[in-house]
Amino acid sequence: MSKMTIESVSVSDVGRKRPINEDSYVSNDAEGLYVVADGMGGHAHGEVASKIAVETIEEFVKMTSGDSEITWPYGLDEGLTLNANRLRTSIRFANHKLLEHTQKDSDCEGMATTVVAVLVEQGVADIAHVGDSRLYMVRGGELRCVTSDHSWVNEQVMSGVIDSEQARTHPLRNVVTRALGGKNDLEVDVQTVKLVEGDRLLLCSDGLTTMLEDREILQILLDAGGSVQQAHELVNAANRNGGEDNTTTILLKVS
Repeated sequence: MSKMTIESVSVSDVGRKRPINEDSYVSNDAEGLYVVADGMGGHAHGEVASKIAVETIEEFVKMTSGDSEITWPYGLDEGLTLNANRLRTSIRFANHKLLEHTQKDSDCEGMATTVVAVLVEQGVADIAHVGDSRLYMVRGGELRCVTSDHSWVNEQVMSGVIDSEQARTHPLRNVVTRALGGKNDLEVDVQTVKLVEGDRLLLCSDGLTTMLEDREILQILLDAGGSVQQAHELVNAANRNGGEDNTTTILLKVS
């Protein structure tokens, strides 16, 4: 699979209820880098937070591309692949940038953002996330959520207090327990997945997953012969179901 190619389509939509789009994304086929960030903080500051995050991540990934002499601001974790280290460090760096920005501009106090990112190279996907933006994988006609939300409701589901059905409509479903812009020592979850021919990866903000159930997402992804153009249909479906939040999707296909 050394000659693996990636097709990608990215869509970001303000939805039906929000005045501005606080989501940001990067879709960089040349680097194999794809990022979705969902900003929080209102008064357009969520938009600032997500934009700073995706730009900083892309900048760091580009800077470390093929350059082993680079200084790593947080050291290297020997237990991770190089690309997992690149992603984790870029996200921590973005967090630092957000905190710096908040100190300079008191209006931005309280702004934060989620992030989900994937770096694809030679048949391997390194995935990193903070918050409740997700990465799904479709393989063999089945959908699997690869990331685990850093959210209050997900913690309740994991500990058996509520079930996933209750979590979908819970009044606290938007409360994240981890985000960029919160504190200095940000913990980033990273994992590495080997890809096979035909795999599809979906990165999305929670504007998609609060409007559509996983089975509906899978149905749309399987339609139209599994085309990456289904990224558009996912966003359209979220809007048809109410479009209560901004929705961003990046759909990748491995061939």
